[in-house]
Amino acid sequence: MATHELALKLQRRLRLEQESEAGQRPQQNGLDGENRGRSPGPPTPGEEPPAKELTANADSELKAQLNRRQGIHEGTARPRPAKVFKPYTEFPEFSRRQIKDMESLFRRYDSGKDGYIDLMELKLMMEKLGAPQTHLGLKNMIKEVDEDLDSKLSFREFLLIFRKAASGELEEDSGLMSLAKLSEINVATEGVKGAKNFFEAKVHALALTSRFEAEIKAEQMARKQEEEERKHRRALFRERQAAFSQ
Repeated sequence: MATHELALKLQRRLRLEQESEAGQRPQQNGLDGENRGRSPGPPTPGEEPPAKELTANADSELKAQLNRRQGIHEGTARPRPAKVFKPYTEFPEFSRRQIKDMESLFRRYDSGKDGYIDLMELKLMMEKLGAPQTHLGLKNMIKEVDEDLDSKLSFREFLLIFRKAASGELEEDSGLMSLAKLSEINVATEGVKGAKNFFEAKVHALALTSRFEAEIKAEQMARKQEEEERKHRRALFRERQAAFSQ
């Protein structure tokens, strides 16, 4: 459909150019003998350029787009390089672990595996999280972070939800705030309110987890050290036993 529309636009441009040239011929035929046969010079200041010059750039752009469309349809066009999204660089306020958790959540509800969460996938997500939304509510949720206006959420736009929640830009009873809270932390259990307290609770929970992991590692190191000391004492005992037996 898009290729057909571009072709029609190109045809209209060419037809306008032909009609413009046809309209200029009587004026050129009426020139006096002195000027007849001379090529027209550049337009004087204030004079509008010929229609051919006006449409030249437009025609070339349309032709390029038409060729591009045909190449894509035939599978011969080279894909244009896409901008690489670097979440750890663009969202430094989140740790790598937090971004990994958000990415796992995003992929879990990206049932189409196309790198986007569309309206129906978002509907299912909110139902699974226990905060179902109306059709209009879901559209408003997407609209609030939909930077490229494609009516669906990319992973970058998904991260924007949590950035807005962290900075307090979301209404407490909004759908996006419910998504941020329910997907990251059980607010009812933590007993916190507002984006600031919500993320403070999340940081506290991560700190507790890190401390728990550190304690486990310390216990493992202590057990390893005790085992090494036990082996050392056994070796000394064997050496002394061998010395007395000689």
